[in-house]
Order: sequence, then structure tokens, then C-alpha cells
Amino acid sequence: MFHQTHGFYVHGVSIESAALPAGWEDRTVPISHPVGTLGGVGHCIEIHDLAASKLAAWREKDRVFVTTLIIERLVAPGVLLERIGDLPTGVDRDMLARWVEVVAADLG
Repeated sequence: MFHQTHGFYVHGVSIESAALPAGWEDRTVPISHPVGTLGGVGHCIEIHDLAASKLAAWREKDRVFVTTLIIERLVAPGVLLERIGDLPTGVDRDMLARWVEVVAADLG
């Protein structure tokens, strides 16, 4: 379900469906709005944690999304590399880190 909040849409999904870096729970960003969230408080995944999780899924659309985050300077490659290092076992963290390094170098 999507909720509009301050001009943005918030999409609630099951957290169990994502590979997230260790400690993500402590970095969530609270969001609340009297109308958009009906006064409730939602906790959104911090942008670097989200980017690492998107890369772990390794879908083309997610790589494009993360590239855009880097281009727009919404994600710092160094912080993203730290979060990739904290992804669960079973995720190819070395491959993801190399991808971030190549993309960051290509973008200057």
C-alpha cells in the first residue's frame, strides 16, 4: 500500500523479504504526518541501508536506482561500501563492493 507524505509516496513492505545490513534497525528514519500517515509513525530504512539491500537483490532496476543515488549524491560510496560489508552471509559482498567502486570511479 502506498501513502503520500509531504509529496512523497511511502510503500510499506515486509522487512523479511530484504537482505539488510547489520544494525539497520538502529538507523531507521521516523516519518510522521497528520494526514499522510494518519498521525502514525513509520520507520523508513536509511538510504545507505536501502541501497545496499537493493544491490543485494541484484536486479537491473535496482542497480540503476543505486547509480542514480550516487550521481545525485544522496548516497556516499564509502558509507555504502561499509553497509555492503555488513550484509548477511550468502550475499556476494565482494562483487557488490567491486560494482560500487567501479561505478563511483566512472562517475568521478
